[in-house]
Amino acid sequence: MAPLEKLSIIVFSGSFDCVHYALATAAAAAATNIPVTLLFTMGAIRALARDETGGPRWKELTHSEDEGNGSVWDIRYQTNGAAGFEELLEACVALEVKFLVCEMGLRAAGLDDKTLRDDVPIEHGGLVTFLAGAEADGNMLFI
Repeated sequence: MAPLEKLSIIVFSGSFDCVHYALATAAAAAATNIPVTLLFTMGAIRALARDETGGPRWKELTHSEDEGNGSVWDIRYQTNGAAGFEELLEACVALEVKFLVCEMGLRAAGLDDKTLRDDVPIEHGGLVTFLAGAEADGNMLFI
């Protein structure tokens, strides 16, 4: 089996655990020299947004299987030896994972550029941009 040429991930779910796993997958692939593009859309866009005080909105995300917000789950994950959300996000940035934010999803969520984090190199695009950057020998995931 030939190694992946590229990994393209559509991050659709606004659940903390799904976004966390998308970041973990992207970091693992990038660490093994596989180029990665993450397209954040719909509820997942909140993971790259800031709240009114400038704090990260991923802390507001809920878990898909249980109650509690992202802050609660992040502590739980770290206590159990899993990487924290900010640690994964920073690793993805350092490993040059490409972050795309879907323009349609941004509008649908009622967000704009001012609400997005400035410590993550976020590009704007959409499905056409995402698909144009996909590789024939790459894989695509939908989370």
